[in-house]
Amino acid sequence: MPITNTWTITKLDCYPQQGENTDVVFTSHWTLEATDGTHTGRTYGIASVTYDENEPFVPYAELTEAQVLSWTLAALGEAQITVAETEVTQQIQVQANPPSVTPPLPWTVPAAAPVEEPTEG
Repeated sequence: MPITNTWTITKLDCYPQQGENTDVVFTSHWTLEATDGTHTGRTYGIASVTYDENEPFVPYAELTEAQVLSWTLAALGEAQITVAETEVTQQIQVQANPPSVTPPLPWTVPAAAPVEEPTEG
């Protein structure tokens, strides 16, 4: 089954005042959660986002997650995005195919009851 990645913004750090603008975002906190329908992987991080004075300022209350996520992914760049996506994919693969297991101790597992053979007669 294919792996589905979901990026989410969980928190924003802001400068209370920068020039004429208030609550100017400078850091976004993100999570990446992936699933194959059965197993999940998760990682998180932060990205520094810079207010571009040549771009129109969007008041904090009007920001959307999609907008901040686009800033975040741009700030991370392809290399860091690939690292995060590879990490959650590996978590899923390890869950699906564990490299080691710890079965119960043999002396703690109840013995199976003996099977009686049918008698003819």
